[in-house]
Amino acid sequence: MSNEAFAEHLGIAVRTVSGWHQKPTLVQKSEMQQLLDTAFEQASPSVKARFAQLVNGAAEADPTGSPVDDQAAADAELRLGTDPNIGAALEWLDEHAGWEPGTSRREVASRLARLDVSELQRRASRRGRVDQRTVAQVLGRYYGEQAGSHGRYAASYGGETEAETSILTSADWLDLECPLIASHDRLAVTNAHDADVPLDNDGAGRAAQRLAETLAMGTRLVDMPLYRLLGVDVSPGSISGSVGVTRFVEYAVTMDLLEGELIDAIAADAQSAHEALPLRDKYLPDIASVVDVFGRLCAGGPLALCAVARPASPFRGEADYVLLVQERSGHVLNAARRLAVIPKGFHQPMTDLRVDAQIGATLRREMEEELFGRDDIDNTFGDQRTADPMHPSRLSEPMRWLFEDPTRLRMECTGFGLNLLSGNFEFASLIVIEDEEFWARYGGQVEANWESVGLRQYSSLDRDLLGELIHDVAWSNEGLFALLQGLRRLGQIGGERVSLPPIEWEVR
Repeated sequence: MSNEAFAEHLGIAVRTVSGWHQKPTLVQKSEMQQLLDTAFEQASPSVKARFAQLVNGAAEADPTGSPVDDQAAADAELRLGTDPNIGAALEWLDEHAGWEPGTSRREVASRLARLDVSELQRRASRRGRVDQRTVAQVLGRYYGEQAGSHGRYAASYGGETEAETSILTSADWLDLECPLIASHDRLAVTNAHDADVPLDNDGAGRAAQRLAETLAMGTRLVDMPLYRLLGVDVSPGSISGSVGVTRFVEYAVTMDLLEGELIDAIAADAQSAHEALPLRDKYLPDIASVVDVFGRLCAGGPLALCAVARPASPFRGEADYVLLVQERSGHVLNAARRLAVIPKGFHQPMTDLRVDAQIGATLRREMEEELFGRDDIDNTFGDQRTADPMHPSRLSEPMRWLFEDPTRLRMECTGFGLNLLSGNFEFASLIVIEDEEFWARYGGQVEANWESVGLRQYSSLDRDLLGELIHDVAWSNEGLFALLQGLRRLGQIGGERVSLPPIEWEVR
């Protein structure tokens, strides 16, 4: 069952079930043990047998000596046949590959049967060792020098630590100081045509492989609506442009494959990695294709450095801002196992296509989901049935407190760029909570969701540790972009709570 279905079956909150996944060693209270005992007694014999097998860790080896988890294989096969999101991806693949209906299911099933999960896990480990700096350098070799006004974002911290990224930007797209409110945040929805992503035999095969690996590894894939950028016009104090609506599965089996292709090539040989990238040659071959967002599928979203004011403390020291950084889970599609600012999310509608097109709407939703535990707005868990998920009556207590006085929450876009790694659009942002009372009231309730494996906190007064953080090669490129632009802006507005050396950017 899904978290929602099992919670309904037991008559408890969905968040309680989600918490069991996050804390598998938790010992249940006696009342909950009794509830689970009753559910077990009422279960069918086949469910009881499967439960016993899981508890005992039953597994066997295949003839090649590779470990095979029978339950994992059964779950993957069941999901292939019953998961409506996988079904939607299979239908899309049949249609765009020109295959007869049902062909993609047979193709994915065949690939799934041949997969070695242990090898997938080893590949994930190899990918995790590819650092941000190498990714930026290889993409620099692939795309060459600055083209016109567009180039890759780089910055120095105090004239010493230098950071280079894969974010394609321009001087006009940086230091925007744009408040994320309706009068300044004006992306509009249009009914423009959907991008026709070419899918030849090679592309179709790679898409089928991606779906097989998604099933084998138990990765979440939800066919949710997704904004795609059609045009953008950003300048200091203003964001405007147009977005259309596409499907997440289309992105997942096309443009989202570019990152894995490059990382695998780097893991094999970093020096020649830029020379053999067939998917990139097809989908994103040059700077012109990157900038032409109307002519391709360009998904993405906002991510923000979050800074919360803290009072002076005899234990910690002077008044400062606490800065939050996340370590991304291996189960997310983008920036898996990388450092990133938090919140970070895909730009997508919930229930109101027009209002949700604002960048600030996605950031507010992501705050609720990634920082304050709102599972009901995480559409990877289930369908969205609430007419207004961000209605004040449904907000978490910390978010409701922030909304009571608009001056308590400051949200700005600090820069815009196009990620050469993925083709995604990135709105780097800054969230500042000025009122010290917030951390005293709710600091203990800030807790990352399933997308993160941990949170780190840094002080805005600790310039040395922040310098080491910037130099950490575990960053995602977009995360480092947002961190640097956020720190640069925070240094301008933070007053005595901030002690940072100059941060100077350049476009290469």
